Amino acid sequence: QLQLVESGGGLVQAGGSLSLSCAASGSIDIIRTMAWSRQPPGKQREWVAAIIMGGSTNYADSVKGRFTISGDNAKNMVYLQMNSLKPEDTAVYYCAADTTVVAGPDLEVWGQGTLVIVSS
Repeated sequence: QLQLVESGGGLVQAGGSLSLSCAASGSIDIIRTMAWSRQPPGKQREWVAAIIMGGSTNYADSVKGRFTISGDNAKNMVYLQMNSLKPEDTAVYYCAADTTVVAGPDLEVWGQGTLVIVSS
């Protein structure tokens, strides 16, 4: 069974940077897509970025040019580098994975989330 654990959340000032990590364990050989989504306070979860095994990446317009998703297959890790953070980036960030190529937010397996707070 595939399991995901996020880390790296915290408090940062607007304009700052933060890097999130997601460690995958279990049935990692079947992963085809990994992604990050986030849920701002009082709002619905929204898709942020995805990486397809093989390297292609996609981003939500709201984070394009500021966030970078990357993966390290040898370490079974996925990262989200967040630069030029804004208060509206405040959210619980979730790592997700799927055994198929998924373009949107509906992935099979989710982590518990890590909180990012951006102060103004």
